[in-house]
Amino acid sequence: MSLPSPQIVPIDEVDVIEEFVITVAGPEHFRFAPQICELIESAAKARGTGIAKREPEYVRRKMEEGKAVIALGGERLAGFCYIETWSHGKYVANSGLIVAPEFRKMGLAKLIKRRIFELSREKYPDAKIFGITTSLAVMKINSELGYKPVTFSELTTDEVFWDGCKSCPNFDVLTRTNRTMCLCTGMLYDPQEEEAKKRERPDKHP
Repeated sequence: MSLPSPQIVPIDEVDVIEEFVITVAGPEHFRFAPQICELIESAAKARGTGIAKREPEYVRRKMEEGKAVIALGGERLAGFCYIETWSHGKYVANSGLIVAPEFRKMGLAKLIKRRIFELSREKYPDAKIFGITTSLAVMKINSELGYKPVTFSELTTDEVFWDGCKSCPNFDVLTRTNRTMCLCTGMLYDPQEEEAKKRERPDKHP
């Protein structure tokens, strides 16, 4: 039995979830960039993984381009995620997903992930959206959005993306296996595959 398609809130609306506001980030959020970078770095250290370290200017550029989602709890930063593109826009990754410690265990990561996924689909409707992660929680969220586990050979071959793994303590595993496997799980959302499934459904349910 196939799972129902996820219900996505349009990105031109601002989500107000109880005390949280989740919206596409812009220049008005530049002041949060240093704190976002600190949270990304501390989260990587806590998990013992190698999320690529980012500088505040990089985060501000993503905000300026409309390629990031921010969550606020009042005037406080609650969470963040941004879009990266690879292989000339054929692949998209939703990167740097973080939730501030005081806002965790509230389902906020799922809401941010949902919004950045929809933003990616609007900006790059034909791109494959992918990610590599060791987090079971992120894998579950990705599955609900329509991602499928895949081998690394189905992900981007862009060397700049894979260079981002060099800061991970498990990078030697990736190199020893010629980039065929690591401790991370590769996950992929293929819009063409999803469209094909939609076309097949009427035949199965006349």
